[in-house]
Amino acid sequence: MDDDLFPFKSRFVELDGHVVHYIDEGSGPTLLMLHGNPTWSFVYRDVIASLRDRFRCVALDYPGFGLSVAAPGYSYLPEEHAAVTVRFVDLLELSDTTMVVQDWGGPIGLHTVEQRPDRFRGLVIANTWAWPVNGDIHFEVFSRFMGGALGRQLIKHVNLFVNVMIPAGHRRRKLTSAEMAHYRAALPTASRRLASAIFPRAITGSRDFLAGVERDLETISGLPALIAWADSDIAFREKERKRWEELLNSHETVIFKGAGHYVQSDAASDFSATIRAWAEKTLSDSPA
Repeated sequence: MDDDLFPFKSRFVELDGHVVHYIDEGSGPTLLMLHGNPTWSFVYRDVIASLRDRFRCVALDYPGFGLSVAAPGYSYLPEEHAAVTVRFVDLLELSDTTMVVQDWGGPIGLHTVEQRPDRFRGLVIANTWAWPVNGDIHFEVFSRFMGGALGRQLIKHVNLFVNVMIPAGHRRRKLTSAEMAHYRAALPTASRRLASAIFPRAITGSRDFLAGVERDLETISGLPALIAWADSDIAFREKERKRWEELLNSHETVIFKGAGHYVQSDAASDFSATIRAWAEKTLSDSPA
C-alpha cells in the first residue's frame, strides 16, 4: 500500500469466517460507501480524503475483493455479499447513515438499507441499478459473454476487468501506473480473481435476488436521495437514471458531464462536493 495514495488506517473484522477489510475515517454523520467490480475501497480514496472532515466515512471490501479474505466455501454471489454487508452494519452498529452506492454496490447496498431501514437516513445513487435486467440486450450480451466460459477465463488469466474495464471506466482522466498497480495487486492471481469473474454472470443469473431488492424498494423510496450520475458510462445509461428518478420520491439529480463508470474516482472532486452540498441542504432537515 502506498500511504500517499491510500493514507488511511486499514481495519479488519471477522464476519462468519470472512476477514473483512474496511476504512473508517472522520466523524459526523456516516457515509457507508460500497464498491462494484473489480474495485474495492480504494476507489473511494479521494472521496474519503475530501469528506472525512465533515462525515464518518466507512468503506468495506466484499470478501474476495481488495484486502478482504473470503471464508472457505464462499460463492462470491451478490446475495452473499449483501448478507455480509448487513452483518457488517450490525457489528459496527452504524446509525444516522447515508448509503453511497455504485455498480454492484447498488443492489447490495439497497438490500442492506431495506433490511435495516432504521439505520439509514439517505441514499447516494451513482451509476447502478437494483432490479432484474433479463431481456435487456444491453445487459444480456455483456452478462452472457463476460459471464461465460471465455469471459471468465479472460478475467481470471489476463485480469481483463482490471486491465481493460477500469481504464475504460475513467473518461475524464487517465489513471496513473501507481493507481493501476493497486488494483492489480488486489487481484494478483487467477484464483483470487474468481470473485471478479462471478459478478458478470450474476447480472442475469441472480434474477431472484434482484427481484427481491426491486420489490422492497418501495419501503425506502421516501428517503432523501442524491442521484449522482456520470453521463459517459459504458454500463449504465440515461435509461437507468430515469428509472431511479421514477422510483425515488425525494431525489435530486446531478449529472457529471463526460465522467465514466467509476465516477467516484473519475470525477472525485465534483462527486465529493456534490455530496457535501446535498447533505448540508437535505439531511440537516431530515429526521435522524
